[in-house]
Amino acid sequence: MNMPLQITFSNMDPSDAVRARIEALAAKLDRFSDRIMGCRVIVRAPNRRQKSGRLYHVSIDLTLPGHEIAINRTSPKHQEHEDIYVAIRDAFDALVRRIEDVTRQKRGDIKSHEEEAASGTIARLFQDKDYGFINDERVGEVYFHANSVPNDGFRKLAIGGRVRYIAVPGDKGLQASVVKPVS
Repeated sequence: MNMPLQITFSNMDPSDAVRARIEALAAKLDRFSDRIMGCRVIVRAPNRRQKSGRLYHVSIDLTLPGHEIAINRTSPKHQEHEDIYVAIRDAFDALVRRIEDVTRQKRGDIKSHEEEAASGTIARLFQDKDYGFINDERVGEVYFHANSVPNDGFRKLAIGGRVRYIAVPGDKGLQASVVKPVS
């Protein structure tokens, strides 16, 4: 991770054992994405006055480039969340599933609906800097990065080639999140 892991305890004293378990699970997240920018975990103990159903709540906020993933286990339905380690495990399992979904979507493994995709032609390519621009008659130029072209297809693109793409708002205008050449 590029940023340090932040762990916060609420309604309970900090526990070295719980902190160590969270750190171990967070360290494994790099297997699922090497672009994690930061992670914040909040562990909430049940209200001290609560007599029954003392279930732990675990929230995780993870930042990836262009994505924020929030896991909020505030209303667990399972009694096993009376064990803090089970609540932590379940929250990290849910986080891993969400990271995998985002990663598949960025790679282009998740197919988009045709009506969501726009089309255009490659206007400019900067092969040495891994980016280019698509010319779309409806919206003008759209920036894209080599990572948005699945299966290392960026090197196969040529100026004037037709592509389909999905645009998302970026810092400086529209940016293509997925670019696929049209045969």
